[in-house]
Amino acid sequence: MALKRYKGGSGTLVVLEHASKILKDNPLGDPHVRKLAVWLPPQYDEGSKRRFPVLYDLVGFTGSGLAHTSWKPFGDNVPERAARLIREEKMGPAIFVFPDCFTALGGNQYVNSSAIGDYADYLTREIIPFVDRGFRTLAAREHRGCFGKSSGGYGVVLHAMKYAKYWGAIADHSGDAYFDFVYWHDWPNTLNELAKHRAPKRKPGAYDALRESSRKGLAEGLDDGRIKRFLAHVWKKEKLSTAEGHCIMNLCMAATYDPDPKAPLGFRVPFNLESGEAIGRRWSKWREHDPINLVAKYRDNLKSLRGIYIDCGWRDQYHIHYGSRILAKRLAQAGIGHRYEEFDDNHSDVDYRMDVSLPFLYRALKP
Repeated sequence: MALKRYKGGSGTLVVLEHASKILKDNPLGDPHVRKLAVWLPPQYDEGSKRRFPVLYDLVGFTGSGLAHTSWKPFGDNVPERAARLIREEKMGPAIFVFPDCFTALGGNQYVNSSAIGDYADYLTREIIPFVDRGFRTLAAREHRGCFGKSSGGYGVVLHAMKYAKYWGAIADHSGDAYFDFVYWHDWPNTLNELAKHRAPKRKPGAYDALRESSRKGLAEGLDDGRIKRFLAHVWKKEKLSTAEGHCIMNLCMAATYDPDPKAPLGFRVPFNLESGEAIGRRWSKWREHDPINLVAKYRDNLKSLRGIYIDCGWRDQYHIHYGSRILAKRLAQAGIGHRYEEFDDNHSDVDYRMDVSLPFLYRALKP
């Protein structure tokens, strides 16, 4: 059912409602009925039989697909950008899809997780066929691509590796990679934020470090209650502090990379919440999901793609440019064709890089 339809000289934006069977009863209790935006290019004529390539936009952490269709200051939103690129003949007409994959943990990495929900299946098994049924798409993997930034960039790379039968080309902007650099350094701040919800509250004076760090489950990455209290606290708020935002992001990553249905809250963390000591077995679970460690395993899937585009600013404040370089290096070592670019910027507000990636994707996917 189309909830809204916006039509103009720059194409038509259709907002649909989709009831997901896969997300129903998800672990976080997030809505299973989601809005889905689909942008149709000006060349999409209701009376025509012409079919178009499809590009899926996987947004970054704390984002939702609909946000990329909203008004944007000092620049284009994605439909406006696509319309301009088509008008300037830098790319041909394509359909754009904007799924909503937001969660109570601030987002997800577009993979399946027993602690968050099966968002890879949601995209591939529900949204793709839903769009192909409702619109004149070129409903084949060779003409379907996805692009994203940050967590969305991670998602498109993992989909290229694990779900290549659905995608013909991908574009990764500043996607999470090289977890030892990207995530590790921020965990002390996360532990400090969680410590505010420790019970009992700290008091000045003698501290039994052995006893405190040995409390039940801490050495195995289990929550002693402070994570649960932190989440209850932020879920009551409308505005999170920067520290709280980074903290819930790291918890979302833990729920993505190390889910455990038997653990409190359904996941484990890679550090002792009290002592801050790294837990080797737990961190190894994270590294198993790091794209730089998966190239060899999924070499054949990656080689089957018609296009792989990666870029990153060389001043990325999360140090993702190092992970992007390692990923590009390992793709080259594996003989996997790709295009890697760097630019003079950081992680924030780099949507202008789509002026490069979207034409790349269209060229790879056009009939």
